[in-house]
Amino acid sequence: MSDKFAGGSLTALPIIETQGGDMSAHIAGSFVGGNVEETGHVLSVGDSIGHVWGLKNVQAKEMVEFSSGVHGMCLNLEVDNVGVSIFGNSHLIKEGDTVKCTGQIVDVPVGPGLLGCVVNALGNPIDGKGPIKVIECHASLKAPSILPRHLVNQPMMTGLEPINTMVLADRDHQCEIIIGDRHTGKTVVAINTILNQKCWNDHRDEEKKHYCIYVTAG
Repeated sequence: MSDKFAGGSLTALPIIETQGGDMSAHIAGSFVGGNVEETGHVLSVGDSIGHVWGLKNVQAKEMVEFSSGVHGMCLNLEVDNVGVSIFGNSHLIKEGDTVKCTGQIVDVPVGPGLLGCVVNALGNPIDGKGPIKVIECHASLKAPSILPRHLVNQPMMTGLEPINTMVLADRDHQCEIIIGDRHTGKTVVAINTILNQKCWNDHRDEEKKHYCIYVTAG
């Protein structure tokens, strides 16, 4: 189709109407010439989950990058789309945005260098202290199941006598989940438990020290 006013030419993109607001057919006709094996386009996004068309060669747990710079991890590999868990502000992503593969499985840094630092979901420092010297570790490593774990032989003192009496939390191998409604004191219990470990960490013996990592989700 020619443009008689500008003397140039315009390309008409085919738009296929579908029911239920499905954009996959529109994207399939609009983004002609793109490498669908290495790039894709956002079909929908909501609740920090994005659905992407394309990415034919993507792997499970592979990190992808959106055109806004936000990263995500591929979880559901469906026939016609890929479900991506978004690490960052999902409001920066909109329908039609480009997504590209990175070829890297999501890794998270671990090691003593993390102590005293504040990091995001990918382990990148956000406290202004600079890069962290740590050992890389795959995020998909499976945690040990319940039965092979050691029995509680040295309880962790939380600093709260009612909890110490009712719950035996192991210092080394077991884990406890704090579940409750909002404003019931879950954070207070966690912070008090962390502060109560100072008496152990005052020892010079590294084997007696008990390191605590506070993780927030949501």
